[in-house]
Amino acid sequence: MSFASRIASNEITFSWFASVYSSFLVLLANLIGRRSVLVLGGVDVAAERELGYGIWNTWWKSKIVRYGITHANAVIAVDDFLKREAIRLARYDGANISVVPTGYEDNYWIPSGIKQNVVLMVASCPDVMRVKIKGVDFFIAVAKKMPDVRFQLIGIDPLVSSQLSPPGNLDCLPFADRETLLASYQRAKVYCQLSYREGLPNALCEAMLCECIPVGTTVGGIPTAIANTGFLVEYPDEVQTIHAIRDALTSPPERAKLARTRISSHFSIEKREAALKRIISELLK
Repeated sequence: MSFASRIASNEITFSWFASVYSSFLVLLANLIGRRSVLVLGGVDVAAERELGYGIWNTWWKSKIVRYGITHANAVIAVDDFLKREAIRLARYDGANISVVPTGYEDNYWIPSGIKQNVVLMVASCPDVMRVKIKGVDFFIAVAKKMPDVRFQLIGIDPLVSSQLSPPGNLDCLPFADRETLLASYQRAKVYCQLSYREGLPNALCEAMLCECIPVGTTVGGIPTAIANTGFLVEYPDEVQTIHAIRDALTSPPERAKLARTRISSHFSIEKREAALKRIISELLK
């Protein structure tokens, strides 16, 4: 069965990330009278030229992606920040965009045991460019100025970590499976999301469900997740971040419980499922 015939045999196409491939899927769906849904994730509405991050940095890809975003029947952004970026880059009114946050398993990401004075950050960094985007270099700089505190960084490729010169109080670990992440979240008292650019970060929300007190930069969807349950800092203000981490480490357990409640009540899988069903039902009418 050909690609086009597969589209024709279904009512709706559903693509995660706006890309050249998904934009052609939107085009084919339009040509044969089918509906299309496009989910924005982050890099697909980025144009950080200095870092070479974002599909919009390539002129011909940007034109194709613009078509996909502006011609999909429904575009879903996981945070309002991504919606605003899509409107800005694609230069249109964004009438087809709905904000539907990702959902998290509050029956899996649960607290357990006594918290340790560990400051954790999780970031998938296979290369140096991701180190900058995720704020790993910022995290390392802060750790160097807090030698009395234990830091842990998960998700760094060993070849990349060897280039970063982490201090002795920072443990750099490679990519971890869900079980290892769960145990790490459950152990750490503070979770840092010090990104330079971000959508709605999964690791931050998972950590908050495990009652880590969050410290995050005021970028993207980080403030949406944290709200008033943790500490927000400006990127890359090291002094402000050091104070925030120390405040988080001395915060009472009640603050950690607020972090869990924030995610379980506002970012549940059930809420996301209901929103997706509503959007799809409206397209099928």
